[in-house]
Amino acid sequence: MPPTSGPDLAPPSAPRRRPRNLAAGLVDALAARIRENRYPAGERLPSETAIVEEFGVSRTVVREAISKLQAAGLVETRHGIGTFVIGLGDAAPFRVSPEQLATLQDVISVLELRIAVETEAAALAAQRRDEDNLQRMRAALAAFAAAVEEGRDAVGPDFQFHLEVARATHNERFADIVAALGTGAIPRARLAGDTGHSDEHKAYLRRVNVEHESILEAIAAGDGEAARAAMRTHLANSRERRRRAASASLS
Repeated sequence: MPPTSGPDLAPPSAPRRRPRNLAAGLVDALAARIRENRYPAGERLPSETAIVEEFGVSRTVVREAISKLQAAGLVETRHGIGTFVIGLGDAAPFRVSPEQLATLQDVISVLELRIAVETEAAALAAQRRDEDNLQRMRAALAAFAAAVEEGRDAVGPDFQFHLEVARATHNERFADIVAALGTGAIPRARLAGDTGHSDEHKAYLRRVNVEHESILEAIAAGDGEAARAAMRTHLANSRERRRRAASASLS
């Protein structure tokens, strides 16, 4: 009778459990924070170093997770600035990618879409906004003004203001569209030779925020027609500023 034990006939070991995919786990954690609005659309994600320290993973894992979040349409990376929340995953499947904003006509096409959507959103916001909505809009404009005066990038708070207007409609489809467009839909007209920190550029951004304030005043007053007109003026001005900046760069 053959032996039933011994080194050559040791009982098979239990099946090995596959190691946890660290990148997938990090994607789940960050996506959950985005959907819970802990990382609101328009805001920058914590730095790579901060994520490494909080979650105890390598930089390679963080980069893989960010790449997956980009593919899912939740974030976009703006080189030299950081990674920003741009959407809500399955709630906003439509997205305009950076590659779709490569030309002047691409940017103008998105502005035309925004004019069509956001002018009506502003009118509805004037009818439906509550005090919390107004506080969030005011906070976005205060953040915009602070960024301008400190010479920091103001695209995040700019986008946040427009997103808060859409949320104030209390029709989530407006917010879905604005979130899907992302921060790339916020054009920044560069003046000839401007680095983005000049007095002239700051003056330009201050004018932009005056337009934002006009929109907010109309919404706060409950004046739908004035809100619609203020948003249309603001976005039409953005379109014309972008055209002029492009013409200046060619001259």
